[in-house]
Amino acid sequence: MHPLKPRDGILNIVPYKAGDAKIEGFKTVIKLASNESPMGPSPKAIDATIAAAGAGMHLYPDPACTQLRQAIGEVHDLDPDQIICSNGSEELLHLLAKGYATIGDEIIYCQYGFIAYPIIIHGVGATPVVVPEDNYTANVDAILAAVTDKTKIVNLANPNNPTGTYLSTSEVKRLRDGLRDDILLVLDAAYAEYVDKQDYDAGFDLVNNGLDNTIVTRTFSKIYGLAAARVGWAYGPKTILDILHRIRGTFNVSALSQAAAIAAVHDREHVAKTKAHNLKWLPKLSQALEELGMTVTPSQGNFILAHFPGGPEQAQAADTFLRSKGIIVRPVGNYDLAGALRITIGTDSENDALLTEMTAFFA
Repeated sequence: MHPLKPRDGILNIVPYKAGDAKIEGFKTVIKLASNESPMGPSPKAIDATIAAAGAGMHLYPDPACTQLRQAIGEVHDLDPDQIICSNGSEELLHLLAKGYATIGDEIIYCQYGFIAYPIIIHGVGATPVVVPEDNYTANVDAILAAVTDKTKIVNLANPNNPTGTYLSTSEVKRLRDGLRDDILLVLDAAYAEYVDKQDYDAGFDLVNNGLDNTIVTRTFSKIYGLAAARVGWAYGPKTILDILHRIRGTFNVSALSQAAAIAAVHDREHVAKTKAHNLKWLPKLSQALEELGMTVTPSQGNFILAHFPGGPEQAQAADTFLRSKGIIVRPVGNYDLAGALRITIGTDSENDALLTEMTAFFA
């Protein structure tokens, strides 16, 4: 008997564990663990979803996401023919690895980069190359130093989750200029809408002005509040999109999700309101936690990485204490950050409750 074996790399994967949504003994909880939008989706997106559900649940969706690509292109001033839509942006990261790397190839990502990266890399049998960061921030020189003749892809989350740090436009350009032309640079910009820095952009100009070797991935799960709908998109060269279309699922974005995303991307007022809420609470929450004795990594996302003075033991104790009060935050020991907790910006009342209980914990 010859046992059935998976392809090389699959058994090296540590399965992704989503943030908890329930606590035993609590009917309702304050969930600040998954970087979901506290403002929820646009009411227009909800209405569009209901209308789509009533009009054609028996019909297959548009496999090309034509209207959605046109809406995204209109809002971001991009060519719709250079946009591809997906079942969440993570699907695109999987497809890019599948399309451009295989056994024996190397894919680079940063020390505190998105935890899905090693899952994706092992999934195609490639070798993960983890590059050290500088003060929880991607280091361009370290990335370039890690490149070998086997390097096929560089994944850069910008801003990064779970740290919230970012690279400036000039640093990302320096990275692209320093890479070989046959290395694909994937700019994972899931949190781009939250950034409030003049020296940042998602990377569209690199797609427009460079060779056919850079792509930017985006999502509707964060500022648009459509995490349950699973809609992502990317802007890239037509040559790369051609490869992705060949290997993606035919109907990978449902009709309901397309309708929701079209309405959401057009509701700029709701996006502005959500960003304003984040800009209000991000510094306020950071300062309050630092006054309690914590160290907060400066963030450009909708979350805070808070480091405890007492290290991993104190972080775990704080997590346990918060859960006893019905509040869920995100331990990040799986990122080798056991001395910290990642805390999503919540509603006004949720943030106030968090600060009340954190104050009680330190007291």
